[in-house]
Amino acid sequence: MKRSEINREIRYAEQLFAKYRFVLPRFANWSPADWKAQQGVQEILDCELGWDITDFGRGDYLHEGLFLFTIRNGKLGSAQYPKTYAEKIMLLHPGQTCIYHCHECKREDIINRGGGKLAFRLYNRKGKPGDKPELDDTPVHIMRDGQELVIPAGEELVLGTGESITLTPNLFHSFYPATNEDVMIGEVSSVNDDHTDNTFLEQVGRFPEIEEDEPVYRYLVCDYAKYLR
Repeated sequence: MKRSEINREIRYAEQLFAKYRFVLPRFANWSPADWKAQQGVQEILDCELGWDITDFGRGDYLHEGLFLFTIRNGKLGSAQYPKTYAEKIMLLHPGQTCIYHCHECKREDIINRGGGKLAFRLYNRKGKPGDKPELDDTPVHIMRDGQELVIPAGEELVLGTGESITLTPNLFHSFYPATNEDVMIGEVSSVNDDHTDNTFLEQVGRFPEIEEDEPVYRYLVCDYAKYLR
């Protein structure tokens, strides 16, 4: 992805969050110059809090991509960062899809926080962790806002504003706007580890390769190692 595209998406997200009165932590507004003046930010860096974006290495962000901001997180097995939970806010544009993936450890609630309707397609994982990722055709058992549902594998499930579903480990999921509107999406989960706990149905990349065609507007979590450590 080009840095100009990333900067544009962050500016758009800031406008959309303001529209829905979703206020981010103060470090969301730090410029590269602001970061240089900060102290005591090791948790932000180590737990990878902040702006995030991915095109899954496909180079077609507006069709296969996801925009995220990690608000809080811990690290598994860490005495320094003992939080057992994480929270994110995410955005999807009309025509954009978060591609099929699952998590071996993380359990998460995904919430439609505003905008259009949000659609999911869900599959149980065939086999066990470590096997080649495959979709099973067995019925899927999920919880939608505390109510148990059993749906056929791959059937579209649509959430209106305020509705949520619970995604358990090794449940493959893909999600996308069901209407011609942006969707603001919340995630409340156990600890998030994007380096070891994501299993994609296809071989893809989690973080973008960035072409630096203009200056950084806001650092991404994947920028921290390059610019701030």
